[in-house]
Amino acid sequence: MSRQYTLHAARSTSIHIDYAAELNGQQLAAVTAQPGPQLIIAGAGSGKTRTLTYRVAYLLENGIDPRNILLLTFTNKAARQMLDRVANLLPIDASGLWGGTFHSVGNRMLRRHGSALGYNSGFTIMDREDQKDLINTVVASAGIDPKEIRFPKGDVLAEIFSFVVNTETALEELLAEKFPYFLPLLEKITDVHGRYEKKKKATNSVDFDDLLEKTLSMLQKHENIASFYRRQFQFILVDEYQDTNKIQADLIDLLAREHRNIMVVGDDAQSIYSWRGANFQNILEFPKRYPDAKVFKIEMNYRSVPEILEVANAAIAANVDQFQKNLQPTRESAAAKPAVVALNDGSEQAQFIAQRILELRDEDVDLNEIAVLYRAHYHALELQLELSRRGIPYQITSGVRFFEQAHIKDVISFIRFVANPRDEVAFKRMVKLLPGIGNRSAENLWNAWDKSLNERGEITSFSERLLAMSVNAKSKKHWTQLAQTLDEIAPGGQPNPPSEMITSVVEAIYDDYAKVNFTNYELRREDLNQLAAFARQFKDVNEFLSQLALISNVDAEAAPNQTADKEAVNLSTVHQAKGLEFHTVFVIWLTDGMFPSSRSIDTREALEEERRLFYVAITRAKDELYLTYPHMRLTGGYGDVFQRPSRFLREIPNKLVEDWQVQRG
Repeated sequence: MSRQYTLHAARSTSIHIDYAAELNGQQLAAVTAQPGPQLIIAGAGSGKTRTLTYRVAYLLENGIDPRNILLLTFTNKAARQMLDRVANLLPIDASGLWGGTFHSVGNRMLRRHGSALGYNSGFTIMDREDQKDLINTVVASAGIDPKEIRFPKGDVLAEIFSFVVNTETALEELLAEKFPYFLPLLEKITDVHGRYEKKKKATNSVDFDDLLEKTLSMLQKHENIASFYRRQFQFILVDEYQDTNKIQADLIDLLAREHRNIMVVGDDAQSIYSWRGANFQNILEFPKRYPDAKVFKIEMNYRSVPEILEVANAAIAANVDQFQKNLQPTRESAAAKPAVVALNDGSEQAQFIAQRILELRDEDVDLNEIAVLYRAHYHALELQLELSRRGIPYQITSGVRFFEQAHIKDVISFIRFVANPRDEVAFKRMVKLLPGIGNRSAENLWNAWDKSLNERGEITSFSERLLAMSVNAKSKKHWTQLAQTLDEIAPGGQPNPPSEMITSVVEAIYDDYAKVNFTNYELRREDLNQLAAFARQFKDVNEFLSQLALISNVDAEAAPNQTADKEAVNLSTVHQAKGLEFHTVFVIWLTDGMFPSSRSIDTREALEEERRLFYVAITRAKDELYLTYPHMRLTGGYGDVFQRPSRFLREIPNKLVEDWQVQRG
């Protein structure tokens, strides 16, 4: 006969931390909550990380062995920072605590038990470049020649397979939703996916998504392994829970199934990553999955002045799917309310922001403490030009500068070439976009082109010369298309207006190229449409190209100084700015179709995510907030278009903001 014997955790004989003194009442309630499922709704600037850190310390002080705690974060840096803070709070060795990202924890489990799935502990984790190369190898082995058909490149296939894993969506359903132009290739893509899975197994390799998918599969199929980890992780804490995807939520639920001591911390109002697989329903339905869960709200905001918080609370109020909360200020009132500023067009908007930035600098606001936030990268196009003209240093938090992006430079290469047929760099960049033309072919083609220039002088027809050149059979069709397109954009050798050229190049050649080469095709197409619109202000191709060069050269000249004094205005998409804060924030292009984006207006779910994005933008501001919108917008082919102010602006009561009337001096 066996006997059950329970080991009880040793209780700490002395409490080292005065939690009531260190935390506000809302934080204290969450930190000292009894075991069981808990959902902490932590508003923007409310001390979410502090709450989570003190919860870990509280568990350790109350005798919980560090080895029985699992802390899941979205970056390893965040986990290290929290554990460092815990170490500073308590004289306890917490080195046994498992803390890190979902992927790092999955890696540890697979290294220990991956043999259950047929992997040995020395498996290779492929990075995206390795993954792309392996997929391209598999595509070749499947008898698919990407030079003959426009088949998605390795990068794009990797993105498709990643979505399938993280959203637990069938491949056909995913293609229909996100990549409809690849649906005719469903059978071939399915075959490649199967071959890719077999190839990974054969080479004892996993990709980044496998660290989640294979770990969950292992725990679902092998109860002995799942039981081992359920016994080990008696307390599970999850940061940024609103950003988890379906597979991450399933993994957490499986590990917490028996003890149910799970604390998830997040802010449903800052759930803005559905486009990369995050599932908003995870945080919204947590109380349904755990009916006995206690919900704590932390609403005391330490970041922003009351006037900004009032606007933030009003901005999110219209959302139906949310946990109701109301950010409460801890700071004193400011001298001015947030400003709503109407401008004539994008150019005037840029001038206003540049001038106001210089005024703020004169008021001793550091440029680093100023941010301009926007919904999409191309919204900052006119602003980058204006800041460059005025010598105001800036840095792009959301990636490379607009005119330095690959797809922008690709399309510009056509324009550079017809403006200057001796531009070797532009010629080679342009022809390498065609299937079957690599570096060597491009060099041979350039030599042939250069020879024709020297022999025949002035160009009256690009196609006449290009079609006389020798290209390989696989490239012949696309070479003919290139020749015809160059004649279309520069009839008789004379370039059309820049905007018309951009539209022609995109429609004739580049759109097909972008679909198979870029995972974010739709965003890049938006960039190119806006580039065509921007170019409408230039009738002369050389003036247009000179302005682009001006931006690049001014930025290059400013870079050494910028590095020296570390002072620059921050330009960023709202997505990239999440988690950051600034003295002054400008939110620009607040018009319907721009922010919210035109793609999000059709469904309530999409529109509510856009409203959450607007809320995130507002809550980045500590002291001053400017909400700007132009009345008119240039488009590539339809002239000036009248813009309606964003519906989000109309939802904010007039009494909460100050209307600025901008006049020309």
